[in-house]
Amino acid sequence: MRGTLTVILAGGKGTRLEPLTRDRAKPAVPFGGQYRIIDFTLSNCLNSGLRRILLLTQYKAQSLDRHIRRGWNFLSAELGESIEVLPPQQRIDENWYQGTADAIYQNIYSIEKEDKDLVLILGGDHIYKMDYADMVESHRERRADLTIGCIPIPLSESRHFGILKMDSDNRIVGFEEKPKETASMPGDPGRCLGSMGIYIFSTRLLLELLCEDANQPGSSHDFGKDIIPRMIPTHGVFAFPFRDRNLKSEAYWRDVGTLDAYYQSNMDLVEVDPVLNLYDASWPIRTFNPQYPPPKFVFSEEGASGQVRRGEAHDSMICSGCILSGGHVRRSILSPNVRVNSYSLVENSILFEGVEVGRHCRVRNAIIDKGVRLPTGTVLGYDLELEQRRGLTISEGGIVIVAKGTSPERFQLG
Repeated sequence: MRGTLTVILAGGKGTRLEPLTRDRAKPAVPFGGQYRIIDFTLSNCLNSGLRRILLLTQYKAQSLDRHIRRGWNFLSAELGESIEVLPPQQRIDENWYQGTADAIYQNIYSIEKEDKDLVLILGGDHIYKMDYADMVESHRERRADLTIGCIPIPLSESRHFGILKMDSDNRIVGFEEKPKETASMPGDPGRCLGSMGIYIFSTRLLLELLCEDANQPGSSHDFGKDIIPRMIPTHGVFAFPFRDRNLKSEAYWRDVGTLDAYYQSNMDLVEVDPVLNLYDASWPIRTFNPQYPPPKFVFSEEGASGQVRRGEAHDSMICSGCILSGGHVRRSILSPNVRVNSYSLVENSILFEGVEVGRHCRVRNAIIDKGVRLPTGTVLGYDLELEQRRGLTISEGGIVIVAKGTSPERFQLG
């Protein structure tokens, strides 16, 4: 894999995830308590033997930069390993990145300098496990010009994906970018073949195509809209069906681009048999782990009243530094350094790092961002009309999102 350079596109705004992306890029959004979304793509790279990575950032990248610096600084530059964060440098153009192809084009000098024969292009905002080495081997065996990772998706989701059509040899013979309607796969009337946004190019050809596209009038400078459709008639473009490393009965690949999809993907983790296996030692998901003490559960009786403070959690994920000081947690994910105080109930919720739930609170169906403090007696997620009056975001599925920096006084409205 030393002949392959990996480029990860991590500059998307993630507007459908606001307010979680109000202060951070989508790849830096926390996931599963202790991880960030970007950790899954980066872990796939390391587990696949890819250790030379360029990470292209753009939108509100400070949190992402800090996470990479803290949690992914163990690679050895002396051995040719590194994750290099590249913000927009405007070496070629005075504009921000205009599309996925333009993002690569504006970093063409960095790619040329690496002098690799293949370039693997990935997105940094999906949750999945995949051995990219299999895809690289397939690309080399076929002597392909471009290989595209693909996965079957419901027909109703076609408007969110690039849709492929391939022949019996997996050669791509048609490509539509986010069509409203499309034909189903042969023998599978309910699904079509969607692009995962994973591309392997022969480096020399990629650079030629990017230079041509940069001077193409009317181009949107995007792989799905411009580069790929123009390549299909004249080049060897092949599909690579997704090979899941999640070790479950069904392939796991999630686009957590909406609040409800993000919430559900997290809630999947607290099931008795989670669909995403985070406990497979052969395919570890790495991240930055802050130096917090182990989680603590407090159980006691209070004085003459005999009230019981029962700190306990059921069907939940509790990270380091958490204190359940007489509070009760059900089907929830508590990120590091969360405190749930006495006689409070948290259920079906995701609490980010540093959240504090005061005494006698009730919280359900909520996502609470970093550092928010709920005052004593707060009731959250039970009355959506009340949450609207408080100015909180409510997803289409009825999940209440409390943004970072929300003042405790907001919850006094009742």
